[in-house]
Amino acid sequence: MLRRSALNLLAQREQTALELKQKLGRRFPEYAPLLDGVIERLQEQGLQNDGRMAEAYLRYRVQRGQGPMKIRSEMIQKGLTGCDIDTAFRRQAPDWIALATAALQKRFGAVDESERLDRKERAKRSRFLQQRGFHYEQISAAL
Repeated sequence: MLRRSALNLLAQREQTALELKQKLGRRFPEYAPLLDGVIERLQEQGLQNDGRMAEAYLRYRVQRGQGPMKIRSEMIQKGLTGCDIDTAFRRQAPDWIALATAALQKRFGAVDESERLDRKERAKRSRFLQQRGFHYEQISAAL
């Protein structure tokens, strides 16, 4: 029953081991001591993999125009280890400056080279990218 529920959750989307444990623990509190064993067996069979989840989550968030700081923070909250997160970032290696520029263009439209932004508009766009989780260097390059 626990295994079937875990497989149903994994069929919907990749899940971290922590997410699986929390969701199954809420559904089946009486079987809480058995959860670690079920999750370990799923990992041994390759059905649950935190590294694979980290890569899928990074790819999804990059497509949504999120920056590295925000993505990393969300991954930590999902229970991914620093090693899995670093490996995913190394393998994907997105161009964060291009991503920040694309997010700005999508939100505010294209800016001509000759057109200069006033201080207030630059601050507005900078705050937008900060909320998206981009580093200062990436924001400066995109503006």
